Amino acid sequence: MRPVVLTPGEREQPAWIPADTLREVRERAADGATVLVRLPAPLDAALAAAAVYRRAGAGVFVTEHADQVRLALEMTDCLSGTRPPALTRRGLA
Repeated sequence: MRPVVLTPGEREQPAWIPADTLREVRERAADGATVLVRLPAPLDAALAAAAVYRRAGAGVFVTEHADQVRLALEMTDCLSGTRPPALTRRGLA
């Protein structure tokens, strides 16, 4: 599932299960739920938390920095091997 990034005023689905800690995210994602997390306000903290929560299985993110977080989540998915990169290049050394 591609991650969903919302701003604080956007509508949330009732099927999304909120989680506040990394442990809750792991447990609820393991049960097959779509996990929603709210990211902190500072940009650097939001990017770091988004990457960690995504690796733990979160699928919905609420943040003030939607564009930056979306890019960080795409990069996290590429590095995890769950999403192919948008552009690949072959380098010769």
